[in-house]
Amino acid sequence: MKVLLIADEEDKALYDYYDESKLKDTDLIISAGDLSSKYLEFLVTVGHAPLIYVPGNHDSYYVNEPPLGCDCADDRIYDYHGLRILGLGGSMKYKDGPYMYTERDMEKRIDRLRGSIKLHNGFDILLTHAPAKGYGDMEDLPHRGFECFNELMEKYHPKYMIHGHVHKSYGDFSRVRTHPSGTVIINAYEKYNLDLKKGDHPEEGKTGSFLYDLYKNVSMSKTRR
Repeated sequence: MKVLLIADEEDKALYDYYDESKLKDTDLIISAGDLSSKYLEFLVTVGHAPLIYVPGNHDSYYVNEPPLGCDCADDRIYDYHGLRILGLGGSMKYKDGPYMYTERDMEKRIDRLRGSIKLHNGFDILLTHAPAKGYGDMEDLPHRGFECFNELMEKYHPKYMIHGHVHKSYGDFSRVRTHPSGTVIINAYEKYNLDLKKGDHPEEGKTGSFLYDLYKNVSMSKTRR
């Protein structure tokens, strides 16, 4: 599966200088936040791939004007043909806003998702806007990462964590890191192409969760009729 990761800044090659070859082989687009609704709507319209997103700290207008035609994964697990994406948008709270969270706030959001994580038998991608503490974040409060993201990775071992928020121009930028849990952390700033291979996530309806797999298989059976 060819996945286009995007975050923080629009890529002119995909927008101002777009041609149909740009998204020809893309199966899925994932946005890690701080991108205009118009940009996301453009990409999901001109390409054939669905677009899944979480909001960034600058996306307060998403509350009333979310990107049309796109799917929000914030505070839930989004299942895309067996690829389980857990979304936790927003950043560390440095002012009032709809997508600003203290460490404790983020911990509470995760706690509310424990039942869903269990039902789905884990998740394959942790999709956030902010980084994990110590892995691609910065010392200043606005760009500080969340410690609870580290705990999530250590407990559930997702294949990937995808985030944005820290731009390439900020200095010590690393596109790809490996967490001690084995999770590969990718900063999606601007754009990055990720090739998901067979085995990176379970087949649809084969997560190992009896109830969830039963639900998915019944749903797929109805769709085929």
